[in-house]
Amino acid sequence: MPGPSNTLLIEGSFEELADELSHYIDEVRRKQGDNNTAVQTEVTPLLEKNQKDDVLKKLVTGSAVLNSAPEKEIIAAYNLLVHLIRQSSNPNMFLPRICQNLSNPITSSPTNGTGLALSVLTTIFNILPQDNDVRYHVFLAILRVIRSSGSFELLRPQLKNVDTWITQWETDEEDQRKLYLSIAEVAEEASGEEEQSYLYLLRALRTIPSEEATSAEARQLSTRALKSALSYPTHFDFQDLTSLDSIQALRKSDPILFELLDIFNAQVLDDYNDFKDEHDDFLASQSLSDDTLTRKMRLLTLASLAASTQSRSLPYQHISRALQIPSEDTEIWVIDTIRAGLVEGKLSQLNQTFLVHRSTYRVFGEKQWTEVQGRLDTWRASLEGVLGV
Repeated sequence: MPGPSNTLLIEGSFEELADELSHYIDEVRRKQGDNNTAVQTEVTPLLEKNQKDDVLKKLVTGSAVLNSAPEKEIIAAYNLLVHLIRQSSNPNMFLPRICQNLSNPITSSPTNGTGLALSVLTTIFNILPQDNDVRYHVFLAILRVIRSSGSFELLRPQLKNVDTWITQWETDEEDQRKLYLSIAEVAEEASGEEEQSYLYLLRALRTIPSEEATSAEARQLSTRALKSALSYPTHFDFQDLTSLDSIQALRKSDPILFELLDIFNAQVLDDYNDFKDEHDDFLASQSLSDDTLTRKMRLLTLASLAASTQSRSLPYQHISRALQIPSEDTEIWVIDTIRAGLVEGKLSQLNQTFLVHRSTYRVFGEKQWTEVQGRLDTWRASLEGVLGV
């Protein structure tokens, strides 16, 4: 994977090495039964005329066959080609094609193909200057290889560098969005990386300018991000979505989906059940799991209940009624809500109450200010009573 800059040390003149590589490409082709073209024959007169870029065009065009070369020779062959490309007056013209080749399967090594491709791509990435924007295309190729192999663990250590790279490459918002989406897709297909996938999907969404908030792309990404946030079992804060113009635009383009967001952002289980009654087939049409959403809504409802109670003591019967669960399951749901980080407190089996130590408001508006005022009034009255003793 990308690391400190390095160099390729390969001895020989351009003419010698280009002739050697063209001969090798022809050999690989012949072993596959392709005798129609001979790269060496095409390259020889161009070398005599010192037409390096024309030579490289022939070599790069024929280089796709290197993916079927013997496993032990693939890295050396590609490194030789990269070395030759670096001697061009315009190496950036050829490198994207090499990256595309390496994004395709290494057919001669199904088992080790990912490692071989990443080795060459990493070499290309690291020999380029840090501010060379071709690095952007190389990194996209690396992401494609990692995605095809499901090797997210290889990408994880590099994520901390993405912001620095974007600054160095001076990428515009469209290219940033493409990069973030590529990372999101790699994470989405990896087991247990839903949070990373959502975070980079959200970053992609933030690159959309306000004036494009109602565009087709903005709508597609917004609905995708919204459904991911709803479906991700441990995502409970929806303020990161509601603050975006493209999400707010769904109020008009996708009003039912936006209504569902509003319920998960600030309302409770009763409201969610009313929504399901009113929009009977909506969840299924959006590939949303009612079981997942109902569980999340119960946790959020308990969080709201804990935040709004002024006594800081919640009877089990109030909790079971609000969550629409059997009373014997109350403690299990409280524990799950604590584990989700939504509340902190202590269960009292003796008194059948949950003593709230900390709770988090899901939204903070006029209603919440009123609740805080009421709580302060209660505390003031308590203090006045103590001081009056």
